Amino acid sequence: MRKFEAAELDREVAECRQCPRLVEWREQAAVEKRAAFRDEDYWGRAVPSFGPADARVLVVGLAPAAHGANRTGRMFTGDRSGDWLYRAIWQAGLANRAESVSAEDGLELRGVRITSIVRCAPPANRPTVTERDRCLPYFRRELELLTELRVIVCLGLFAWENCARELGIRPRPKFGHGLEHRIGDLTVVCSYHPSQRNTFTGLLTEEMLGVIFQRAAELAEIGT
Repeated sequence: MRKFEAAELDREVAECRQCPRLVEWREQAAVEKRAAFRDEDYWGRAVPSFGPADARVLVVGLAPAAHGANRTGRMFTGDRSGDWLYRAIWQAGLANRAESVSAEDGLELRGVRITSIVRCAPPANRPTVTERDRCLPYFRRELELLTELRVIVCLGLFAWENCARELGIRPRPKFGHGLEHRIGDLTVVCSYHPSQRNTFTGLLTEEMLGVIFQRAAELAEIGT
C-alpha cells in the first residue's frame, strides 16, 4: 500500500456519515463524555486504521469503543482492551512502546496495522447488519491495498466471520482461540477479543494474547 493511498482511505473513513444511528451515537458520546474524560476533546467521528502502509500483519476488531477510540481517534486507544492489545504487540517486538494513550503519544507500530470491521462506535457495541455492510467496503479496500500483508489477526468471532466472508473462506472453520487458517500466501489467526468480559473472567490471559502476537510476528517474518 502506498502512503498516499492509505492516507486517502483514512481521510474517507474519518469523513464518513453513512449510518445515521452511529453518527448520532458517536457524536452524543463526544458531547456527554465520561466523567473521567470531561476535560478532553473527543474525536467523535469514524476511526481510521492505525499503522504503517506496508504492514505485514493486520489486526481486526469489531468496532471502536464510545469512550476509547471514539475519544482518542486511534484504534484500540483509551480503553482496557487497548491496554492489553498494545502490551502484547510491544512484547512481540512490533511497537516502540507498550502503551497507546493518545494519537500524539509517539507510538509507532512495526509491520502492524490495526483496524476494525465497523469504524464507528455502535450502541451496546452491536452494529446492525446494514451498518456493517455499509462499512465493509472500507475493509475490502484495505485488504486490496495492503500488498505486503501476510497475517490477519482476528480479535473475536465477529472479526473472524467477516474476514472469512471477505476472503472467501468456505467452509469456515469454527472460531477458537489460536485457530490458524491459511489461504494462499495469507494466514488468518484467531484470538479471543481482549474485552473486559473475557479478561476479567480469565477466558483470555495476557500470556495467551502474547502467544498470538509472537506467532503473528513469526508467520509474517518480522524481526527474522
